[in-house]
Amino acid sequence: MNAIAIALHLLATVVWVGGMFFAYMALRPAAATILQAPERLTLWVHTFKRFFPWVWVSVVLLPASGYWMVFDVFNGLATAPKSVNIMQGLGIVMILIYLHVYFAPYRRLCNAVEHADWDAGGKQLAMIRKLIAVNLIIGLIVVAIAGAGRYGLLA
Repeated sequence: MNAIAIALHLLATVVWVGGMFFAYMALRPAAATILQAPERLTLWVHTFKRFFPWVWVSVVLLPASGYWMVFDVFNGLATAPKSVNIMQGLGIVMILIYLHVYFAPYRRLCNAVEHADWDAGGKQLAMIRKLIAVNLIIGLIVVAIAGAGRYGLLA
């Protein structure tokens, strides 16, 4: 059963962190280079509408599969390695940042695009971009800890 938890955890991580990496490092610069504000902001609203449901799945699967492994393998957080506790803390921060993005600037971005308020939409997209950059950095750190934690990193 632990293999199922590991697989779900890895898949959810790849979807969320990989999606942020693609959006930030490939889609964002391309869209900013070739699209004007109305098309660029509309593209982002449609992109987020397709990506965020997958992030919601990840936000549920990551803690569920993580705690499943913590209690199955380590019998709780008290006996888990430091790397697991660090990943848990950083994961909670990532989830909180995502919840803020989803319920605040993303909602305002959708509203701005719906009302063709391109200046307001641009400000919301800039806020989302900054928060996604923070979450991407945290996510990459968590991936590094997960990959190297058992080999002495933060042991």
